[in-house]
Amino acid sequence: MDYDFETLNKKRDGNSAKWDVKKGELPMTIADMDFKTAPEIVQALQDKIAMGLFGYEEIPPEYFQAVADWYQKEHQVRLKEEWMIFATGVVPAISSAVRRLTSLGDNVLVQAPVYNIFYNSIVNSGRHVVSNDLVYDKKLRQYAIDFSDLEKKLRDPLTNMMILCNPHNPIGKIWSIDELTKIARLCQRYDVKLFSDEIHGDITLGSEGYHPIFGLDQQYLRNVVVAVSPSKTFNVAALHAATIIVPDENLRAQVSRGLNSEELAEPNFVAIPGTIAAYTKGGPWLNALKDKLLSNRKLILATIDEIPGIYWVPSEATYLLWFDTSEITKDSKILTEFIRKDTGLIITPGDVYGGDGQNFIRMNIASPTEMIVDGLNRLKKGIADFRANFK
Repeated sequence: MDYDFETLNKKRDGNSAKWDVKKGELPMTIADMDFKTAPEIVQALQDKIAMGLFGYEEIPPEYFQAVADWYQKEHQVRLKEEWMIFATGVVPAISSAVRRLTSLGDNVLVQAPVYNIFYNSIVNSGRHVVSNDLVYDKKLRQYAIDFSDLEKKLRDPLTNMMILCNPHNPIGKIWSIDELTKIARLCQRYDVKLFSDEIHGDITLGSEGYHPIFGLDQQYLRNVVVAVSPSKTFNVAALHAATIIVPDENLRAQVSRGLNSEELAEPNFVAIPGTIAAYTKGGPWLNALKDKLLSNRKLILATIDEIPGIYWVPSEATYLLWFDTSEITKDSKILTEFIRKDTGLIITPGDVYGGDGQNFIRMNIASPTEMIVDGLNRLKKGIADFRANFK
């Protein structure tokens, strides 16, 4: 089947979080796509709506089987169905786990620059953020983990949880099995709960794919919690559906109690059919999407090569590109604000992700070619005008 990744929906504004912008502005920011989801998912939702019954929903066995089958087929890792819990979203599950598995005043460790909502989940729950900042090699344009610093911070008795991003948002890095094993081993050694957000795991653009942490040897899974969802993969964030995977029975009971006590484990009427359709019928659409993203990335990088002072940090995951702009400015927030005012293009300043983010910008490339070209023209003009105004 041929899928349409070129039609830019002219009705995408209104109550869209991404498109709630001024007339003439172009958002390449929030991590959702400007593509319609797989028609198989649309059909499943239409069939559900056509029933005309919108009562309370339960989680059928077919849901967990669909998730398990998907990870076996796509990532060659078989997880046990009894490990899984339904949740209404990855972020709500993270916040719930922070509150259930740590105490007020505890430290929760992240690896900046990282998805900014992690900070909200920690601080809003009365915990403290501790960061094992990723180390950027400007010459190689690569990030790496400082394992010595990581161990030092996990050793602190007040550090009781680590939130891992696998693959990592915003840098798009796929952590290796060796890196994941080292992280899991250290967390186990210092009795730190390890929550791995793997929401971007399906959108990998290399030959190897990503490595689900629940695929590690069983000995490393005693304190591991993993969150997955079709939301990024299939552009269905509004389904409010995620799966929390907890191999250890005792830990799973704690996580489940937290989700249920906070009313985060009951699905809306489209969450179950939408997820099942995504995981059982969405594979061909996802393959076509990856081809489109690769094409967009190629087009973007060809243009970026023509703009002095901006460099892509190579990655093989997500539809988000991370650009080093440190030769243009040491404050990417000033740069992005200027570009928006000058051209209407909206891109994300890296400072919101912490760490060395002030030297970077993030761009969402999951859009039709028409929009990509428009965004590139605006970016090129905006940077040129910025340079002319801030010599």
